[in-house]
Amino acid sequence: MAERRVALVMADNDYRLVRPLANPIHDGEAMEAALKKLGFEVILETNRDLRRMRRALDDFRDDAKGADVALVYFSGHGVEISGDNRLLPVDADASSVDQLDKTSLPLEEVRDAVAATAKVGLIVLDACRSDPFSASSGDGRGATSLAKDVADKVKPGLGRVGRAENILFAFSAAPGETAADGTGENSPFTTALTKYLATDGLEIRSVLTLVQQEVYDLSRGKQLPYVESGLPKLFFAAAAKEQLPERERLLLAMADVTPEMRGEVEQIASDADMPLAPLYGALISSDASHLSADSLNARLREAADAFVKVRSEMKTLASDDPQVAELRRQAEEQLSLGAFDGARALLAKAADIDNVSRQALKVNFASRTLSEAATRFLSGGAARADLDYTTAIGDFETVLSLYGEAGQTSLSLEQADRQSRTLEELGILYTTVGNVEAAGRAFTALLTNLEQRSRQETDPSVKRDLAISHIKLANIKMVQGDLPTSLEHYEAARDMLQDLTASVPDEKGWLGDLAMANDKIGNVLATQGDVGAAAKAYQQSLSIKQKLVDAQPNSASLLRDLTITYDEIGDLARTTGQLDGAQTAFEESLRIRLVLAENKPDPERQRAVSVSHERIGDVLRERGDAAGALVAYSKSQAIAEELVRHDPNDTDLKRDLSISYAKIGNALNDQENWPAALASYQQALAVARELAADDPGNTDWQRDLSVCLEKVAGVLDAQGDIRSALQNYQDSLAIVDRLTKLDPGNSDWQRDLSITLSEIGMLETRQRHFEGSRKAFEASLGIRQKLAQSDPNNAIWQFDLVQAYINYAYVAKDPKAVLTKALNLTLDLDRTGRLAPRDKPTIKYLRGLLAKLNAGKK
Repeated sequence: MAERRVALVMADNDYRLVRPLANPIHDGEAMEAALKKLGFEVILETNRDLRRMRRALDDFRDDAKGADVALVYFSGHGVEISGDNRLLPVDADASSVDQLDKTSLPLEEVRDAVAATAKVGLIVLDACRSDPFSASSGDGRGATSLAKDVADKVKPGLGRVGRAENILFAFSAAPGETAADGTGENSPFTTALTKYLATDGLEIRSVLTLVQQEVYDLSRGKQLPYVESGLPKLFFAAAAKEQLPERERLLLAMADVTPEMRGEVEQIASDADMPLAPLYGALISSDASHLSADSLNARLREAADAFVKVRSEMKTLASDDPQVAELRRQAEEQLSLGAFDGARALLAKAADIDNVSRQALKVNFASRTLSEAATRFLSGGAARADLDYTTAIGDFETVLSLYGEAGQTSLSLEQADRQSRTLEELGILYTTVGNVEAAGRAFTALLTNLEQRSRQETDPSVKRDLAISHIKLANIKMVQGDLPTSLEHYEAARDMLQDLTASVPDEKGWLGDLAMANDKIGNVLATQGDVGAAAKAYQQSLSIKQKLVDAQPNSASLLRDLTITYDEIGDLARTTGQLDGAQTAFEESLRIRLVLAENKPDPERQRAVSVSHERIGDVLRERGDAAGALVAYSKSQAIAEELVRHDPNDTDLKRDLSISYAKIGNALNDQENWPAALASYQQALAVARELAADDPGNTDWQRDLSVCLEKVAGVLDAQGDIRSALQNYQDSLAIVDRLTKLDPGNSDWQRDLSITLSEIGMLETRQRHFEGSRKAFEASLGIRQKLAQSDPNNAIWQFDLVQAYINYAYVAKDPKAVLTKALNLTLDLDRTGRLAPRDKPTIKYLRGLLAKLNAGKK
């Protein structure tokens, strides 16, 4: 603190020949006061022409020579002329480039003055104000008639300095950008600078980081100050301090967010019409390292939605106690700054006031209880916006407890609605954190609550909410594996929504709810094996969605919903062997997705196109069209590779790419192009190994690794390398066996296990290890028999059983009986139109085997 600090503050408002400004002198005065508090000797110069600006610099150089720290601050217009930065005095003349060059102050002169004055220098320029040549009325390029060379060569704002030895440059806006003059007495940059310059414990570059992020946040991303530093560490205030306040910690953390993520946050905040800081707060405080780009985007949109809701509540909720109302208002301010802890602390104070009052004065017990409940509801919303699920759950549980104390008869319509929303939020939060039992209890209570309200209230939206509560509870029952109960709730929702959409036809969003209910019903019925009823439910959903699209043909969300139902119809048709219907549905989904991706080629839409190509490839391959499948898979792979190049850390995209490589390997394998198939499978295996190693607990990735090992094994076997092939199958078996023990009810994993056992049995047979092959074939057959019996309409599982019979015949005591079962089942599949074209040769193959057996007996 014994060092000598000197500062020259220059500020120009009253420009004579270019557009005048409102705030620079106020800014200069604010800086003068702030610097004096930090021990600077300050010289303030205002509204100077070029001659007097240069004189001020000369005097500063002479009077302050030998100082430890020298600072020059300028507030006013700044421009870049052919690569040179210039500060504009009040007599700057823009009639030509030469004239402007002669009547403006080169930034280099300021640098020279500072460098000659002290060992450590700072140049702070709030000099990137909006275009100095634009007329205040906006009716022309300038207050003076500009020559063409001026318009072409002079850029508002300043450019990079490029070298800053022992000097720090701080610009109020990024190079080549302009900054706001401000709507109050000071510009946003100077407001932030004077606020944070004296922050204890922070070196000057960290202080300026606070300034940068404050301006960036409050301008909602429109303005980001720029700093070039060639300084050693420099403290203006005390060099030691306890932990910074929450807002300052957030601003410093925001500076470390990648440019790509900044763009994501800015877009989501713009869509939600909200400040940036709360989203950054949610991003930084939550553990997002394991999330894919899509998952992180969804998480941020969740936070934005929660913020918008709680902000609306804070603005509309009233309180009879002025102290409570003021604390809520302050909490709203803190929330908008991303200071979630500060907001909740203020709300806790407000809740405590109501709590103390209701305990002391029983006469106003109910009103104070309800007021505290409202405050706790706001606190829960603030925690929700911060993605702090545990705190939010605690607050919302307290809200329910308080409503219970107040009594149901004490609730107004608004309070009853808030009680319902609290139950809904709890159900969603418990689902998010994986507590399915608690989520079920919350949604059950919500259902009961809304049933009671629907009997008392005439507003049809309450009945709509009741229908949606049935869907939410049914979703939980699905997760718990209770298909009959989930179907009951989905059907109850559908029936209610049918009545509502008929009586309130203007509510188009409710039609979307009805379509969703039909989709859900179709999913349950398909899982139960009731293919006909599932198809009917999907068609009803499709009809509704098509009507909505016809009414709003340019709605991207409605078109996307339509593709989802087409995919469900296609998947169902493919499962039952109806390949024509499957291909038609998938091609229609692809057509829509191509249009959506062309209109807005973002990663999510490109990925959807990739998935559609892949589905079509699967159908073509089942038809026996390996060449057509290869074309479709190649289109999918090209998109997947491009998406991974764009975002190499997105694990979902990397998994897509691995699957795409494997699909191409399948088509090449069908063509018996072994070298190319092996190369593609090995690409898939390399990605799958990387993902599985990163997260051994991710069962999807473990299964992917198992599948890829077997794909490689199949080609190695075809090429005659039986030993390597068997090793790959054994490695895969270890993974699949572990998965089936984790969840014995998972039919996909059981099918995987049966396939692996079958392949091992074949290799053991070829090596004449008949005891090993018999055990493998028997185990595989047992699994496939159970699956086929559980869903007779699943054509894929039925044909799996055919293959199991064929394999088991190698070691069976009565191979003729086993092969006869296989033939009869294959003929039944063919007769009912469920045998894929590529599998039709199996009939001839089985008849040939049986003929040989019969001939042998004769």
